[in-house]
Amino acid sequence: MAQDEQKSGRRPGTPGAFSRWMQHRMNARMNRKVRKGRGTFMGMDVLILNTVGSRSGQPRETPVAWFPDKDDSRLIIASGGGTRNPDWFDNLMAHPDRATIELPGEGAVPVTPQRLDGPEREEAWQRIAEAQPRIAKYQSKSERQYPVIRLTRR
Repeated sequence: MAQDEQKSGRRPGTPGAFSRWMQHRMNARMNRKVRKGRGTFMGMDVLILNTVGSRSGQPRETPVAWFPDKDDSRLIIASGGGTRNPDWFDNLMAHPDRATIELPGEGAVPVTPQRLDGPEREEAWQRIAEAQPRIAKYQSKSERQYPVIRLTRR
């Protein structure tokens, strides 16, 4: 075990208690905004992704930027700070049948998530990068390819 891990009791690259607390507060504030009908952040549309914890089985709510896709579906990106997939991604993949989204001013809508691969992912990624160049820049600084997920109403 590395010396840093011994001191803090956590893996390098994982947030500490204060960071988790701040993230929780920021997420709660954004969720309130979306529910009041104001779902944008830094020029991007935001929805609330409702999942079930992959290990805990507890409900989870996460504000996530989304991009329009064909047939009234939406695209989301699992960037997770660049180094690893966010928890919501693992939860979504573990319990895809229990996923819902909330759009500004709307109630929960059941969705079916589909992780995009190959040419389908590349085509979706191009549209996302054109709409928000900062996301492409963010991706260029990471060693892993961010998953792109299509959310389609059930």
